[in-house]
Amino acid sequence: MTLYTKRIGTTALALVMAAGLSACATPGGGMTNASLNSVNQPVVQRHNYTLDLRADSTGLSVPEMSRLAGWFEAMDLGYGDRISIDDPMASAAVTEDVAAVASRYGLLIEDTAPVTVGFVDPGHVRVVVTRSTAHVPNCPNWSGKSNGNLANATSAGFGCAVNSNFAAMVADPQHLLEGAAGSGETVVMSSTKAIETYRNAPNTGGGGLPTVSSSEGS
Repeated sequence: MTLYTKRIGTTALALVMAAGLSACATPGGGMTNASLNSVNQPVVQRHNYTLDLRADSTGLSVPEMSRLAGWFEAMDLGYGDRISIDDPMASAAVTEDVAAVASRYGLLIEDTAPVTVGFVDPGHVRVVVTRSTAHVPNCPNWSGKSNGNLANATSAGFGCAVNSNFAAMVADPQHLLEGAAGSGETVVMSSTKAIETYRNAPNTGGGGLPTVSSSEGS
């Protein structure tokens, strides 16, 4: 094999490799998505909000419970929020008092509190509200719109609309990560409610046909 032939073979191999790599890159130098899987996915972030209250073995005092209720109201507490207690004494009375206030919003107390900044002073407990938010970063994305799509790939903004709507409408953003857990009894009762209503409803023709007169009005 001559040197000229070797150079031709080497050049051909380089062109084949370049053609293969070009299928993974856009004309602007970015990577492309040749599948129908969206690369623009919701990102869930958790934020912890804390309130330190005075407490003892008997629980919270009335003024401290009033402070807690006012804080919950200011936080606009609702579905999807998680409440936990950082209590060095692990007092059952404190848990009952906080749970009583949280029950007004239909929320329960979590078993474990997340790690927060700073220590809880002696004679105090820390109530933690964990709130999750979801958004799709870099959306909308119109980059590469004017470039040719030589890789037959999806656009840079593919999935932005659908996933942004999911992130905006989901009641509990944590469900985007792990789904909703529930009891089987509740699911069965909910699924059979419509069927039972249909079966127990009286037939529309059960009362017979209405009497119709052919005479004109008096």
